[in-house]
Amino acid sequence: MTRFLVLLTEADHFAKWDAADEATRERTIAAFNAFDDAVEARGSVLHGEALSHSATARTLGPGPDRTVTDGPFAETVEQLGGLYVIDVPDLDTAVELAALLPSEYTIEVRECLDVEVT
Repeated sequence: MTRFLVLLTEADHFAKWDAADEATRERTIAAFNAFDDAVEARGSVLHGEALSHSATARTLGPGPDRTVTDGPFAETVEQLGGLYVIDVPDLDTAVELAALLPSEYTIEVRECLDVEVT
């Protein structure tokens, strides 16, 4: 099995979620549940999280002084809304499963490297 990071982004994600009606929220949660079930049938969900609003983020810049700024690292309308770490056989499977997530999101799937930090 191989671990993959699945990132969920959407333009104006938090404003859209706040404005969503009950039917939209239920459909979205149903898609997340379908994804979870499908991953568990072929591997495992190692971790999944919804993230707080990007305005609450702090970004540490490069260099020895590590300047801290408010907000996300990129100035963009797309906001990172959540993530999963899944363990499935291969990239094709991870992409196939990610397609089950709500269609409003842009999904990025990346293999996690096995790097040991001491």
